[in-house]
Amino acid sequence: MIAPPDIAHAVLRAGGNGIILYMLALNSFYALLLLLSIPQLLRHWRIADDVNLRLLRAADVVPPLSVLVPTFNEEASIVASVLSFLSLEYPRHEVVVVNDGSTDDTMQRLIDAYALVQVPAAYPTTVATGPVHGCYRSSVHAKLTCIDKANRGKGDALNAGVNAARFPYVLAVDADTLIERDALLRLARPFLLGERVAAVGATIRVANGSRVEHGRVVDAHVDSRWLPGIQTVEYLRAFLFGRLGWNRLGGGLIISGAFGLFKREHLHAIGGYNAGTVTEDMDLVVRLHRHLRDTGSSDVLTFVPDPVAWTEAPVTLDVLRVQRERWHRGLIATLVKHRAMLFNPRYGVIGLVAFPFYVLGEMLAPLVEACGYVLFLVAAGMGAANYSLALVFLAVSVGYAFLLSLWAIVLEEVSFRRYATRKDLLKLVCFAALESFGYRQLTLFYRLSAFPRYLRGDMRWGVMTREASRPVRS
Repeated sequence: MIAPPDIAHAVLRAGGNGIILYMLALNSFYALLLLLSIPQLLRHWRIADDVNLRLLRAADVVPPLSVLVPTFNEEASIVASVLSFLSLEYPRHEVVVVNDGSTDDTMQRLIDAYALVQVPAAYPTTVATGPVHGCYRSSVHAKLTCIDKANRGKGDALNAGVNAARFPYVLAVDADTLIERDALLRLARPFLLGERVAAVGATIRVANGSRVEHGRVVDAHVDSRWLPGIQTVEYLRAFLFGRLGWNRLGGGLIISGAFGLFKREHLHAIGGYNAGTVTEDMDLVVRLHRHLRDTGSSDVLTFVPDPVAWTEAPVTLDVLRVQRERWHRGLIATLVKHRAMLFNPRYGVIGLVAFPFYVLGEMLAPLVEACGYVLFLVAAGMGAANYSLALVFLAVSVGYAFLLSLWAIVLEEVSFRRYATRKDLLKLVCFAALESFGYRQLTLFYRLSAFPRYLRGDMRWGVMTREASRPVRS
């Protein structure tokens, strides 16, 4: 007869082995995405030169597009932000700013700076939105339209922008997004290649530590502070091989809400953005995948790595907590809502590969990793800790993650080289090494806290505060 302590030790060993196998499989899949991203990156790198951009500036093949800018309490920066969007290089584009019930002087700043005049709202309300108080056109910039509406959240504000947009493609951006001047031209490359486009995603990078002038990053650097510095590595890893790898598989489920291009007719068909979610960008992309499959459309969702938009990353733990908890809560809500896609062959790679990965490898990852820490502590308390097994767990979870981050830095260095100095490169390597010691455990805790909030039905956004001390929705 097996003694109870022996049973407990066997359970702990089996649990530990299972978690190690899970972490090994998860990180191996990330490594696969990295390998798949390399030919994609080389392909885009070869066609990303200035000659091709000059062709695009005069090309009839690129469609006119509408830049949608939802804004809430942005009085300090909104004038400069809108000017930067108006001055983007592109054959034909408009800017639609949607003031989502700001409680500060955001709307008045826009009226004063751009000589806005209220006009009749001469567009159909194809997508339902909250009440619109007024539609304004600029008397000094023909490309600028402003919508003033009641506060209903970012998704609802984007829907108002979709209604007001005049062009067949819409680019959703955040008001604080810093877009490189030629990014729209680079984003339009799939049109030049003859692809049928439903949506295009692009790269988001961390602006902290860089020099910004007139809404543009003019001198990119890596922030020396550990919190934004580590997030810089995170963003490189996520976009340089995460999104590119999924691009090769045809199964990306995320296009960043800070910088994503969509075909307007598809947004109309699926009812626009879901205003009742805290991650409207992922929810939209999943619904778009379902719509394309259900209707038999040949339009594709793709990712282009070299159009770059810059954003400010959280610099305090409180703001980071709000952001990461909300992201994971929205991930859970989206995956649960669309669970019918899980292992469903009707949705091809999305149903059979991407959706299972996001459920098993993204949504449940914090639960599994937390179980690993708990099992080790329990085993140590019982005097049954297997330190060799613990070292294997550390090597798999920490060592593998560091190697993947290191490869992302290498890809950055040999491809786009936005960070030109050796000091910045050294910072990236140091932050990649530090990420697993403290930062990873913090974000693990923040993601774990999303589960009880989701189960309570909590759909609040929370509030982020930037370094300029302006509260915004995260």
